[in-house]
Amino acid sequence: MNKKISMLLIVLLGIAVFASGCIGGGGAKIVWASTQLNPPEERAFVLNELIPPFKEETGIDVEFVPLSYADLSTRLEAEMSSGEVTLDVVADLHGGLDYFNSKGWLTDLSGKIKELQGRTFIESYLQYATDQNGKVFYVPWMSATYVMVVNKEAFKYLPEGLTQEDVMKGTEKWTYDALLEWLENIYKQTGKKAFGLPAGPKGLLHRFIHGYLYPSFTGYETKKFDSPEALEMWDYFKDLWEYTNPASTTWDAMADPLLQGDVLIAWDHTARIKNAITTKPDQFVVVPVPRGPKGRGFIVVLAGLAIPKNAPHQEEAWKLIEYLTRPETQVKVMEKVGFFPTVKEASNAVPEGPLKILVNGVTAQSSTSDALIVMIPNLGEKGGEFSAIYRDAFTRIVLNGEDPESVLKELGPKLHKLFEEVGVPEP
Repeated sequence: MNKKISMLLIVLLGIAVFASGCIGGGGAKIVWASTQLNPPEERAFVLNELIPPFKEETGIDVEFVPLSYADLSTRLEAEMSSGEVTLDVVADLHGGLDYFNSKGWLTDLSGKIKELQGRTFIESYLQYATDQNGKVFYVPWMSATYVMVVNKEAFKYLPEGLTQEDVMKGTEKWTYDALLEWLENIYKQTGKKAFGLPAGPKGLLHRFIHGYLYPSFTGYETKKFDSPEALEMWDYFKDLWEYTNPASTTWDAMADPLLQGDVLIAWDHTARIKNAITTKPDQFVVVPVPRGPKGRGFIVVLAGLAIPKNAPHQEEAWKLIEYLTRPETQVKVMEKVGFFPTVKEASNAVPEGPLKILVNGVTAQSSTSDALIVMIPNLGEKGGEFSAIYRDAFTRIVLNGEDPESVLKELGPKLHKLFEEVGVPEP
């Protein structure tokens, strides 16, 4: 009798283990918590188009749990403290994942990422996903950025020593000084102020200043806000504005000015220039931004996939990460929700057309050897004040002609104080 009871208990235990997904991939259910793809349309894409092929291929079911940044942090901390981890995969922006890793909450994926076949991660993204001890604490998944768009007509006026290939590939010859020369050539030969910036009330000009000009000229977004290098940058910006279409102060996005021929070269967020590319794909190319004395500064919004320590289904979780980083999966994400791939092979998987133009430009920018990637600082409710300081500096120095040194000395302490109040290191 005792033997029969023992056998029955073993059978019941085996069934329970199998049902929990601890044996093999088939029948397992993993929990994927994400701060990304949470709006209703994007969530529908995840549930109806992204997860089903993975489940069909592997037999692994996925519970997609959309969370705010604060809620994900709170839940992960609670699970780590209790020792009862239920999350198998977490998706978040770099800043959040970096914080989780600093707390010791994430699994080391250094060995796993080497197993991924058929994909080459953009080097700069992989550097961000690797901590100072060489631990890969997340796998780069999706990105967004800001780029330059060039009307092919502008290539007729390139300055001596700068080729179309230099601009398209982002070589060391493609500098902010070269951009200025190029715009000066266009103006002299056509009378057109050919550069455009989204300097309208709802435009993203402040991102151009703190995320592109400042790091390119000073090496930092805020640390050297009022430095001698910053003064040189503002002098450059005043020169650049001489060849910038004055209507820029009314433009919130650059797609329409490009399509209408008001400008031949423009800077903006990829989402805000996409319509120009899709409408006239034969007319425009997307290119890396120029480099400055300190490198080629640009903003990347980078999202990654990580596995919490002691996650209950780590092997199944890794299979999901492998699936989500395949080039063809990344192309599907880009087509449906507009986030860009993090693997170079995705460029080859994109069909010819407008998307190909966008992907090639973004990949070229991210792959430049002098890439100086910056992230938008996470200042919470102080973010608006941060942006306003850069816009105020622009208005006073470039538009109103005030003395740059005086303006920066006045605004600098206000900027530095924001970071002190929030308790975030200055980038």
